[in-house]
Amino acid sequence: MSEQIYKADKDYRVPSGCGVSGIMNEAGERISGDAIMTSIALMRDRSNGLGGGFAAYGIYPDLADYYAFHLMYETDEAKRQTEEYLRAYYTIMHDEPIPSRDVKVITRNPILWRYFLKPREEALAKNPLSTEADLVVQTSMHINSKIKDALVASSGKNMGIFKGVGYPEDIGEFYRLEEYQGYIWTAHGRFPTNSVAWWGGAHPFGLLDWSVVHNGEISSYGINRRYLQNFNYFCSFFTDTEVITYLIDLLIRKHELPFEMVAKILAAPFWADIERMPEEEKEFYQNLRMIYGSALLNGPFGIIVANSDTMLGLNDRLKLRPLVAARWGNFVYVASEESAIRQICPQPDRVWMPRAGEPILGRLKKDIPAKIDIASPLATQVAVEAARREVL
Repeated sequence: MSEQIYKADKDYRVPSGCGVSGIMNEAGERISGDAIMTSIALMRDRSNGLGGGFAAYGIYPDLADYYAFHLMYETDEAKRQTEEYLRAYYTIMHDEPIPSRDVKVITRNPILWRYFLKPREEALAKNPLSTEADLVVQTSMHINSKIKDALVASSGKNMGIFKGVGYPEDIGEFYRLEEYQGYIWTAHGRFPTNSVAWWGGAHPFGLLDWSVVHNGEISSYGINRRYLQNFNYFCSFFTDTEVITYLIDLLIRKHELPFEMVAKILAAPFWADIERMPEEEKEFYQNLRMIYGSALLNGPFGIIVANSDTMLGLNDRLKLRPLVAARWGNFVYVASEESAIRQICPQPDRVWMPRAGEPILGRLKKDIPAKIDIASPLATQVAVEAARREVL
């Protein structure tokens, strides 16, 4: 993206800033974007107007069979080159500007366009070992790294990411989110620490139907990035959120590991704690650390990850960033502050403060699997086999 849309953030550094919020209805009932905008707006002081965004699931039911690509362009030439690339691999079933309205405080925005795409059979046939998902990942990375002034904000089915430079409630108003209906909503108010503020750098970060919002700072970024390069993930944005998203895609989609186990990889127990565990549990965590040590996220973080059927909240292993959870009927809530939950759900059935590294999971009811004993020998075998398949 062109430098003119960057805003300097060096004078606004507050390392503990950023607010996150997430709402999921496990029965799949859709609600408007009003609720998530109300929730994140309560935490306005956790951001500084240099980034806000939302991910929404279930918003395109009439086009749910097609990949919904949300694109940002700085120039018409970037749009032309991107569409030429897309037509080589996909049939464009429908495309249009992403609806927006004038908002006084949003003074400049890139060209915002959305495409509903169906992969071409001949494109898939060129590499029979690749899946549709692999093609979408390849497409996103090509556009982000090879086409100047073009950026893929999201690329999943029946979902979309809406983000930009501004306070999150203003970004939500700009994108007219109250007109959408979704069963999962996540939101982020940004307080940039180590990176510039620009539309593409705002959260959530997306790949396929994954979205990640993040509060914190990942000190293991370099190790994580080099590890991902072994699996053909190339980081173009140099942000912690990008690395987290690719790790989630690798471990869950490609290695087929359960969310519970991935939480223990990203926020692994300390070696000293592992040494004090019962023998079977100790062996499991030792194996996990040896196989996936380079996927460990070091540093303070509170994240909300979502895909089409799951929402995950997770803290670092010392809980250096706040994260609160609540349940009310079929709803699951996760937020940086309890007040952001009570603003939209005054009397939840349960509110709790998850422990460090403890995953908070919301799942569509039809997809809830049997409870997994992640420290069992079978779980160890799953992790070992997943890593072995990837190497072979």
